[in-house]
Amino acid sequence: MTFLSIENKYKIILASQSPRRQNLLKELKLNFEIKIKEIEEVYPPELKKEEIPVYLAELKALAFNNDLQNNELVITADTIVWVNNSVLGKPTSYQNAFSMLETLSNNKHTVYTGVCLKTKNTAKTFWASTDVYFRKLEKQEIEYYLEHYKPYDKAGSYGIQEWIGYIGIEKIEGSYFNVMGLPIQKLYDELKKFNT
Repeated sequence: MTFLSIENKYKIILASQSPRRQNLLKELKLNFEIKIKEIEEVYPPELKKEEIPVYLAELKALAFNNDLQNNELVITADTIVWVNNSVLGKPTSYQNAFSMLETLSNNKHTVYTGVCLKTKNTAKTFWASTDVYFRKLEKQEIEYYLEHYKPYDKAGSYGIQEWIGYIGIEKIEGSYFNVMGLPIQKLYDELKKFNT
């Protein structure tokens, strides 16, 4: 049984290579396929906080403009980490990842995810935020995590569902799944409301 009647109206496409997003969407018991459009993820420098992932999610959705059939709905998403009034995206090197985790250590940061639902004629964008609090991380803990988990595809250089999340995160305020890259409960609600 599916609770989302949107499947009767649309063929769902998830435009994400992220295995976390793919698994979360699977857990909604939705049938979907994965299609990727390569885009340059560049945003205006004046954007802040949730404006950045919202802009990028919409940019990813726009890449499908000419390809969407009338019965297709594409889901795009983007996640950033916001700390000390600046953005952390995905790390570019070991040293960059180490530096990010040092910044997050003994600090609070906010994870923002923007999501866009787009059909040929309609688009709906929303976002979610979660505050995450790390305890002080030891140098050896950061080194161990980077060596064994290689989090180079993750905003802020960490996965909450991995070892560093177990040993380092003291508390969160907001959606756990948002920190994984998709605010799945909010997405479920938006899909229920979409085109009704």
